Amino acid sequence: MTLQRRPRLAVLTLLTAFVVAGACTTALAQVPAKAAVDAAMKAAYDKYKGLQEGKNADYIPALAKVNPNIYGIALVGVDGTVNTLGDIKSEVSIQSISKVFTLAKVIEEQGPEAIAKTIGVDATGMRFNSIIAVEMAQKALGGPEMNSLVNPGAIATTSMVRGATREEVWKSILSFYSDFAGRPLSVNQEVFKSEADTNQRNQAIGMLMYAYGYIKANPQQATDVYTEQCSVSVNAKDLATMAATLANGGKNPVTGKQVMKVENVPRVLAVMATAGLYDDTGKWLYRTGLPGKSGVGGGIIAVSPGKFGIAVISPPLDDAGNSVRAQKAIADISNAIGGNPYAAKPR
Repeated sequence: MTLQRRPRLAVLTLLTAFVVAGACTTALAQVPAKAAVDAAMKAAYDKYKGLQEGKNADYIPALAKVNPNIYGIALVGVDGTVNTLGDIKSEVSIQSISKVFTLAKVIEEQGPEAIAKTIGVDATGMRFNSIIAVEMAQKALGGPEMNSLVNPGAIATTSMVRGATREEVWKSILSFYSDFAGRPLSVNQEVFKSEADTNQRNQAIGMLMYAYGYIKANPQQATDVYTEQCSVSVNAKDLATMAATLANGGKNPVTGKQVMKVENVPRVLAVMATAGLYDDTGKWLYRTGLPGKSGVGGGIIAVSPGKFGIAVISPPLDDAGNSVRAQKAIADISNAIGGNPYAAKPR
C-alpha cells in the first residue's frame, strides 16, 4: 500500500516547491480590495449558511457538545485590513491547527533542519493518528518519513520546545500562539479535561515515538502539553490573524510585531501544503492552491502568501475530519479574489 501511494506523495512534494515559489512571486502582489473581499465573503456566507452536511467530532466528548451552527468567516490582509462576517465571537478549540504554530516555534528555536532530520517533512499518506505510519517510518523506510502535522510528528514536535519545566514549555507555546493571534489566548479547560481523559491512543503514540527515539525524554509530558495546546480557544478572527501573520512573512499585520523570522515562513507553508488537511490535503491543494490547516474543532486556516490569511469556523466535519462549510467557503472566497498563488496570468 505504501509503495502505491508514493506517486501521490511525490506530486504533493512537487507542489510544495510551487507554494514556496508562490510565496516569493506574490509578495509584491496587491492585497485584494476590501469591497471585493466583502462581496466574495457575503456570497460564500449566504451560499453555505443553510448547508447541513457533516457532523461534529464526537470522539472527544466536549467537541460533540459544541454548537454546530457556529459559522464565522474572517479574512485579514497583509496590510492589516480585517474583514469579518457571521459569528466571530464564538470560540472553539484550535485542535490540530495548533500543530502549525508549534512547528513554527521549534523551527524558530532550533532551525528548519532540526525538524527535517528529527521528524521529517513528508506526507505519510495515512490517517492523521496512524500508528502504522510510525512503524513504516521506522522499519521500512529507515528514517523519518513523517511530518509535524500528523499526531505522531506533532507530539514529537511539542517535545522539542525548549524549557526547563513543563510550565516553562507551556508558557512559551501559549505566548507564541498569542503573538500570532494578536491577543492573549487561553485554554478551554473543559475541552482539555475531556481530551486528556480520552487520549489513550495519543499516549500510546507518544510512547512509541519515545521507543523509536523521535522523542528524547518524558513522552507523557509531551503528550499532555500537546493535548493542552489543542485545547486553546480561538475565534475566526484569531485564526485569520494567525494565518495572515504567515502570509506577511511572519509579521503580524494587525499588531506590527515580527513573530517569526521571514526565512522560516516558507518551511512552515510547505508542510501545510503537503499535509495540512489530513489525507485530503491533495484534494484541497488542487481546488485552492493554498497552504492550509484544519482542526477537528471546526476551524480551517489558509494562507495566500503576500496577500491574506483567511479562516472559517464551522464545527460539522466530513469523513476526513475537515469542516465542510469552511472548505467550501474558503475555496469560493479565495478563487473570487485571486488568492491562488498558482493562478498566474500570462503577460
